[in-house]
Amino acid sequence: MWQKVLPAYGINIKDCSVQLFGNGLINSTWRVAAGGKVFILQRINHQVFKNPHAIAGNIQLLATYLNKHAPGYIFTTPVKTVNNEELVHDAELGYFRMFPFVAGSHTVDVVNSTAEAYEAAKQFGKFTKLLAGFDCTQLQETLPDFHNLSFRYHQFENALAGTTPELIEQSKESIDFIKANYHLTEIFESIKKSPAFKKRVTHHDTKISNILLDENNNGLCVIDLDTIMPGYFISDVGDMIRTYVSPVSEEEKDFSKIEIREDYFAAIVEGYLGEMQYELSKEEVDHFVYAGKFMIYMQAIRFLADHLMNNIYYGASYPNHNLYRTNNQITLLKKLMEKEVKLQQQVHSFIQKNVEDKSTAA
Repeated sequence: MWQKVLPAYGINIKDCSVQLFGNGLINSTWRVAAGGKVFILQRINHQVFKNPHAIAGNIQLLATYLNKHAPGYIFTTPVKTVNNEELVHDAELGYFRMFPFVAGSHTVDVVNSTAEAYEAAKQFGKFTKLLAGFDCTQLQETLPDFHNLSFRYHQFENALAGTTPELIEQSKESIDFIKANYHLTEIFESIKKSPAFKKRVTHHDTKISNILLDENNNGLCVIDLDTIMPGYFISDVGDMIRTYVSPVSEEEKDFSKIEIREDYFAAIVEGYLGEMQYELSKEEVDHFVYAGKFMIYMQAIRFLADHLMNNIYYGASYPNHNLYRTNNQITLLKKLMEKEVKLQQQVHSFIQKNVEDKSTAA
């Protein structure tokens, strides 16, 4: 592999070291040390990302804008090959791209503190804010319908129609819950039609591992730019709520461990709205907690549809794996709904305090 890929970057394979890097589920990643420099090499999964050139084009458009309007912001762009290209393609091996390694940076895979949740939320909010003046319609959709809840619900209906009576009976309680909460899809449809909800440059994958931190665990920038597309703020905020507020992941089978940590939710509010408060409309702010419901519900739908279709997308490591994942997310959604009023009050209290502080300072 390296004999075909690394020479494209002018790297002599005899004078470098290559190590697997990170725990990414979609793309394969390696750390490459050569000539006193360190790089991150990735193979793009073109079974998932059908058009890798669209990703490269999006990154270049954003880099051009940020270089002009926010030159101090760290935005990692691909290293050019010796032929001045951003991608290396091999018919057998696929698509590769290389990034410079940001010195002094690291990532974490799991949110371990409210401070980390705050830093991540702040960085994702800052990223969208810095690009507020960018015309997001210039971006290509690298994953069409990725966060289209109506599309995901339609996939669920198709899965129901195509599955076996045995799987329907086994999953009846989960199916009934998804159907009973269809109103969450209707709210999404109303958002798409509302002028109060703006499409922005949205990351769409705001797990903690997509933030670079410095030695003091302060946020540096966002990474993993493949899913950056036009989208609604509910995608980024919702994914943070889904993955930060519970002490356990979607893989946990002991549902008694699932809870909504209010202090982690508050950290998301303070980090994200600290950057985005004046970019969001009142209607968007009013849907802050809905963002969490939107993402958790959609993930439950995706897991359930996959279970009904015999695990063709996510796969399964043990019997009923995706049904366990489904019910994990349903449990998380129920617990979020129980605290919805209180959590939304936290959002409005933060907004009001900032407004009052700003008035006092003026």
